[in-house]
Amino acid sequence: MVDFGLWYDFRNPDPERPFGAFYREALDQISWAEQQGIGSVWLTEHHFVPDGYSPSPFVLAAAIGERTSRLRIGTNLIVSPLHNPVRLAEDAATLSLLTDGRFALGVGQGYWEREFAAFGQRVRNRPSLLEEGVEVIRRAWAGNADGFRGKRYELPEGLAVTPRPEKTPPLLVGAMAEPAIERAARIADGFLSTQNAHQQAYLDACAARGTTAAIYAGQWAIIAEDPERTWARIGPHALYQLNEYIGWGAFGPPDAVPRFTDPQQIVDAGAYQLMDAAQAVETYAELLRQRPEIRDVHFWAQLPGESVESGSARIEYLATKVIPQVRERL
Repeated sequence: MVDFGLWYDFRNPDPERPFGAFYREALDQISWAEQQGIGSVWLTEHHFVPDGYSPSPFVLAAAIGERTSRLRIGTNLIVSPLHNPVRLAEDAATLSLLTDGRFALGVGQGYWEREFAAFGQRVRNRPSLLEEGVEVIRRAWAGNADGFRGKRYELPEGLAVTPRPEKTPPLLVGAMAEPAIERAARIADGFLSTQNAHQQAYLDACAARGTTAAIYAGQWAIIAEDPERTWARIGPHALYQLNEYIGWGAFGPPDAVPRFTDPQQIVDAGAYQLMDAAQAVETYAELLRQRPEIRDVHFWAQLPGESVESGSARIEYLATKVIPQVRERL
């Protein structure tokens, strides 16, 4: 069965809202959402962002694991070249044990020059950092103590990572460029897609290699009873969100990608979709019929600066008016 989930970046640009209270509200929301039928939570990572974009998703994942019992927890995504892969393997193994196998490790190669410089890495080395890191993580989870020697990492023999996970976590890779998508098809257990783009390229790459395909699909959509009215209220938060990503280089060189000037421009460009329940049911039932490889569909719980209460209203609408009807269609 496909999971429907929530995506969190824990961005808090409101200087009047204390981070501690914000975290507690979000954890309460996640615990409540599980009871509403939400099946997964996905956490993402950035560093040195004034609004507190989550720098510590593993810590948050552990807290979520303690507050839930069935919810699948994953990262979409960890910028793995910024981290020692042994440490990633250890943290992910511990999370898997704490949550009885509910954790999935999703990684990507990253793009923001500022982060790479701060962590002593070079952006140009990110493909090999990612690929070798994935290999080190898999060896660690398997209890391999043979050592490793690559272009970026070197580990001595005789060092077995403990504790090993009782259930090996899925190791997922996010990508948008063609070489990165082909790499995901080759080395990952599944593909973290964005806005349903690039899924066919990934499926073609898996078919060419004879590998099993699995897609975990992050959505940029606002689903509400009156989506245009909701967008009029929260669209400025999306404007802030997307322009920040553009400025970091998420969609190409920042100087070459124009910023959005108003929320309607975002919708006109297709960067966000607005749907009511009927439209969402039709859209996602059709998507899942066309893409049986999709294992999970997840949505931003709330946009940066939007209140948790506002996000919860959409979560309830999704859980009661969309998810059951999509499953009935399927």
